[in-house]
Amino acid sequence: MTLVLPSRLTASARSIRDAAHRRGLPTVSLPSAAVPQGLSARHLHAGPTFADAVAPALGIALLQAPEDWLPALPQAFTRREIRALPLGAAYTLRRPAFVKSPNDKSVPARVYADGSRLPGPDALDPGTTVLVGDVVRFTEEHRLFLLDGAVHTAARYAEDGRLCTGPPSPAALAFGARLLAAVGDTLPSAVVVDVGRTAGGWAVVEANAAWACGRYTADADRALEVILRAAGPLSALTGRDRPFVRRVSPAAGTTVPGPRAG
Repeated sequence: MTLVLPSRLTASARSIRDAAHRRGLPTVSLPSAAVPQGLSARHLHAGPTFADAVAPALGIALLQAPEDWLPALPQAFTRREIRALPLGAAYTLRRPAFVKSPNDKSVPARVYADGSRLPGPDALDPGTTVLVGDVVRFTEEHRLFLLDGAVHTAARYAEDGRLCTGPPSPAALAFGARLLAAVGDTLPSAVVVDVGRTAGGWAVVEANAAWACGRYTADADRALEVILRAAGPLSALTGRDRPFVRRVSPAAGTTVPGPRAG
């Protein structure tokens, strides 16, 4: 039942490691994305690049929201227009827009003055999908760790675009519950959704893979439970979650001689 982590940990990742130890779950930190031969582990908590290399070699299924989940939401839940476009098409934007990658950070999430400011074809394949949204102001933002159709733990992480951690507001939790009641079946059983307050009301900011997310001030033990489900054994995958597995080539992972950790 080992939990794999990278060697360099954020304060958030250290708290997840400590939560794993409290529940008797062993952890192993790898100095690189090369998987030691004989390593046996069932869970993972790391960024996408590390996870894409390590998960296939260990038989770990990484759950995430579909790339088009956010643009497919009713605008009652987004309060703005959001489109999924090839990066090449986004180059033609001639207005400010919020652009990001759907499930990683290959295109940093921020407001771009126009399409010419996006990473060029020398950096990314123009066919790479990006999400392009209207620019909106969120007066507060909250991270919701979702498990089995309910908010399992949560935290506020920003006010007026600035880091401001604290407990989640009842209104954020209520919006999360309404969202799950309406579209919970379009998400994996374990995932993170960020929500925020706009001038027009509450809205979804984005969905994130729980195995790659920081917890801010969310309860570490409960966040760990979401992470373990979001990055668990492929052999234990349910039919409900199978459509939400991140597609990773087995060739992404490599193995090197090393000790066994169970």
